[in-house]
Amino acid sequence: MKVARIAVLGVALAAGGGAALMMGGGSPPDRRPAEGPAVATTEVLVATADVALGQGVKPTDLRWQTWPAEMVPAGAIKRSEVPNGLDEFVGATVRIALLAGEPVRREKIIKGQGGFMSALLPSGMRAVAIGIDNRGTTSAGGFILPNDRVDVIQTAPATANGGASTSVSQIILANIRVLAIGQNIQERNGEKVITGESATLELTPEQAELVVLAQKVGQLSLALRSMADVHETGTPQKAERQDALQIIRFGIQQQTIVK
Repeated sequence: MKVARIAVLGVALAAGGGAALMMGGGSPPDRRPAEGPAVATTEVLVATADVALGQGVKPTDLRWQTWPAEMVPAGAIKRSEVPNGLDEFVGATVRIALLAGEPVRREKIIKGQGGFMSALLPSGMRAVAIGIDNRGTTSAGGFILPNDRVDVIQTAPATANGGASTSVSQIILANIRVLAIGQNIQERNGEKVITGESATLELTPEQAELVVLAQKVGQLSLALRSMADVHETGTPQKAERQDALQIIRFGIQQQTIVK
């Protein structure tokens, strides 16, 4: 009798196990994550820390880092193209500030034996210094900093109708980049640099000739422009117009037409 009961119990257990297996759909599901396609990578030169404009690159400022090949910025230095890049670019001058972790692009650093300012200048451009008032009267109250954009205004003597002498101001160049104020080429720890007695401007050869002549004829002032105007360049076109200038001499008001 005991043998029969054991046999019945065994059949019941086997039937229950079979039913559970059928309900579960067979073998347990594979819960491993699906593997996507492999991402192509390459090694690029990156900055290990912030490197300011005008500083020389030190060995500790650079390292190689794996980067997705499709996301490498144009001009970035790749290890496959420059295997000895860590050594080659040590001592280079930073033309555009580097941020920690960003790929180093060739246009941001330059190697050369020339002076510091010549290393900062883009190809084909000239650096010309003009005199400014260190109190800020000719440089927007002293708020103009290196890398700001300015209009160059000339104030020169002129002869009005009737032979009276007067002065005329006009914008001779628009949206010009300021390379330096005095001897300073950047802000110091986020603070405004000390205003010097000269401003160095980045100009084309033709603009350089114009500025040198204008400085001989009259006084030059700088008008600060908005950062939103960075892509607007060139010399402003003068409209054909006549402005009425009111001049009072010895208590007598007269009108002079200045073109």
